[in-house]
Amino acid sequence: MADRTTRPRRTAAPQHPLPDEVALPLPDEVALLLQGGGALGSYQAGVYEALHERDIEVDWVAGISIGAVNSAIIAGNPPENRVAKLRAFWDLATGCLPNFHLPPDGYIREAAHLTAAAAVAAFGVPGFFRPHLVPPVFAPEGSMNAISYYDTAPLEETLNELVDWELLNHGPVRFSVGAVNVASGNFVYFDNQDPHWHGKICAKHVMASGALPPGLPPVEIEGQFYWDGGMVSNTPLAHVLDHHSGDILLFQVDLFPAQGAMPKQLTDVWSRQKDIQYSSRTRQVTDQYLRRHKEHRLVRALLQKLPPELRDDPLVAELWELNHISAVNIVHLIYRGQAWESGARDFEFSRATMLDHWAQGHEAVAGVMCKGDLIAQNIVNGQSSAFDLDRPDHLKEKKA
Repeated sequence: MADRTTRPRRTAAPQHPLPDEVALPLPDEVALLLQGGGALGSYQAGVYEALHERDIEVDWVAGISIGAVNSAIIAGNPPENRVAKLRAFWDLATGCLPNFHLPPDGYIREAAHLTAAAAVAAFGVPGFFRPHLVPPVFAPEGSMNAISYYDTAPLEETLNELVDWELLNHGPVRFSVGAVNVASGNFVYFDNQDPHWHGKICAKHVMASGALPPGLPPVEIEGQFYWDGGMVSNTPLAHVLDHHSGDILLFQVDLFPAQGAMPKQLTDVWSRQKDIQYSSRTRQVTDQYLRRHKEHRLVRALLQKLPPELRDDPLVAELWELNHISAVNIVHLIYRGQAWESGARDFEFSRATMLDHWAQGHEAVAGVMCKGDLIAQNIVNGQSSAFDLDRPDHLKEKKA
C-alpha cells in the first residue's frame, strides 16, 4: 500500500465555504449510512445535499427503512440529479399537508404536529402508502390486508419513477439495505456487490427494508417474506465496518439519539422509548470497533518486533493477516428533536416539518466541516477516530 502522505487523494471543497471550513482530503472510500426513521428521513436528504455541495463524493450508501429509500435514490441517479430526485420524493410525500408558518414552540406547534400525524394515520402518505380499502379485521386470513393496515403499492411506483435500477445495480456506488426474514428472523443485506443479489435489486428490496409491521405488509422476494430491518438493527454501521476494504470515512446519520433526558410525562415516555429502541446502540458498535482496531494495531506492533526467524512462520503470517487494519473515521450526525415533537415524529409528514428536518441535516454537515481540520488530519495520517458534534462549537473525538 502506498504511503498515506504521498498517495494521490480526492479533495472535497465546499462550493460556498463558510469562514471556518476546510478542504477535506478524502480516503479510499466514503460511505453514507442512513438509519430508519420515517418522516425524519428528510434530515438525511439535507445531509446528502450538504455533502454534495462540498464535493464529498459518496462511494457506498447503506440504509435501513426510510434510509433505504434515500439510499436507492442516491445510488440510482447520477450525482448531478440526486438532490433534485430526493427533493421530488419528499415534496411528493408531504404534498397533502401544506406549509403553514407556525411558532417554533408551544401548544400550537405541538397541536399541528399531532394533527398532521393523525392525518397520516388516517389517509396515508402520497407516493408512499395508503390505507387498505378493507380493514384487517374483515380481510381474508393470510392475505396482506389481514396482516397490515396500509398498502405500499404507491411506493413501488414512486421508486420506479425516481430510481434507475440499471445504474443502481451496475453503477459506481455500492448499495446495501437491510431487512429481516419473517420466517427465520435472520437479518439480510441486499447488496449490489453480493453475487447473489448482483443485478437483481429492484423496488421490492427497498420496500422490504422499510416494511415495518403491523403498519406495512411484508414484501416477498424469491419466495421469502421480509420486514423492516430496523426490527433487528436500525443502522447499517456494523455491515459496512465488517465489509469495507481500505481507508474509509463514514458519515453515520442517526435519526434517533441514544442519549436523552428522563421523561416527565407519558408523551415523553413514548418518544424516549423510540429513541432507545431505534438508536440501535450506534455508539456501542462504534466503541467496540475502535477498541478492536486498537487491539489489532497493538498485535501488529508486537509482530513487527519478532526476530527474523519467526516472521516467516505460517502462524505468524496468519495472525498478521487477521490483524489487517486500515484507517476508519466515523462522523456521527445525529438528529436532535424539537421541543414540540412527540413519539409521532417519525410519521408526521407535514411540509413545514419536512423542510425543518432538511435544513437541520444541512446545518449539521456545515457544523462538522467547520471543525473538519481534525478529521482531515486523521485521514492524512492514517489514524482512526469517531467524531460527534456534541455542541455547536465542539467536535468531540474518540480515538482508536
